[in-house]
Amino acid sequence: MRFLLFYAYLFLALSCGGAPAGLADGATVSTAAGDGRFRVETVASGLEVPWGFAFLPGGNLLFTERPGRVRIVENGRLRAEPVFKVPDVEPSGESGLMDIALHPKFADNRFVYLAYAYNADGKRVKVVRYRYDGSTFTEPKTIIDNLQAAQFHAGTRCRFGPDGKLYVTVGDATDRALAQRMDVLNGKTLRLNDDGSVPPDNPFAGQKDARPEIWSVGHRNAQGLAWTAAGLMIQTEHGPSGFDGPGGGDEVNIVEAGKNYGWPIVSHRETKEGLVSPLLEYTPACAPASAVIYQGAGFPAFQGNLFFGCLRGERIIRAVLDGRTVKSQENLLEGKYGRIRELAEGPDGLLYFSTSNRDGRGSPAKDDDRIMRLVPVK
Repeated sequence: MRFLLFYAYLFLALSCGGAPAGLADGATVSTAAGDGRFRVETVASGLEVPWGFAFLPGGNLLFTERPGRVRIVENGRLRAEPVFKVPDVEPSGESGLMDIALHPKFADNRFVYLAYAYNADGKRVKVVRYRYDGSTFTEPKTIIDNLQAAQFHAGTRCRFGPDGKLYVTVGDATDRALAQRMDVLNGKTLRLNDDGSVPPDNPFAGQKDARPEIWSVGHRNAQGLAWTAAGLMIQTEHGPSGFDGPGGGDEVNIVEAGKNYGWPIVSHRETKEGLVSPLLEYTPACAPASAVIYQGAGFPAFQGNLFFGCLRGERIIRAVLDGRTVKSQENLLEGKYGRIRELAEGPDGLLYFSTSNRDGRGSPAKDDDRIMRLVPVK
């Protein structure tokens, strides 16, 4: 099995394409519907797999790099030295230092949460809370630990929801059977209090032979997590890669308490009673790696739209939502910047994204990896 995994991912690595230099400075792009025009600006370059974003009060941007560095763009400029280096990170394969999230009351408590992989008799993932003192991270407190991981399918997004709870996506660690087991946390969405304790109203709290942290079941490798203005949780998820099922089958899901999203019982457009079908499905694969629901004022036509970056698909997908349905979708910047990972709305109302061309599966441009942003053009 290990050899099959290796060759499957080697094939993917060799087939993902290169990273063109992008648009000429000042070039303007229009949406297919003509309801938005923008240019792309570079925020920071020369990075190494920027994975997660967190905007501080005042607009400075904290971000993670997979090898274990937390860095900052302050007053529009990249600080040369990292804010923090995670001491026990294990960055092989798809994991390493992944997501970063601010506590909803960050302005008062200065709490920052990091999700990352480490070694402990095998690869594991944990979420650790720190206090940011303005220069570095201090006072580490483990929020959840010992999540089984592997070189691939490690997840992990950690984001606070509208209810103030911390949600964590956990991959299946390349063991597909784990996603349906209720006594393990792999292949699940978790819901936690900000200190790592379990909310008593979780859907499986108090149920025999089920972990109380579980919010939803049957996920393969979800890497995007966002909420609509109406409070619906949206996740983007990677489908099978050939070794564990037919290629493709990437998903966008509306994820709700206690529901089962099917992996590995169903995938792609298969259906089965009691299992939730995806809102959107992509075959061939696009490898969705992020999610944001735009709420800003910079792009009025984008209000309430879902955006997510694609690694293998090398584009940003915009989906126009109407409640629980998708009215339309289109590709933005297709083939312009290579592999696109994180996507987030800044406090300035602009859309920020990162490239992931130095992750071993792309062909980096000379200034990759980069953080960039979409700026409206009137």
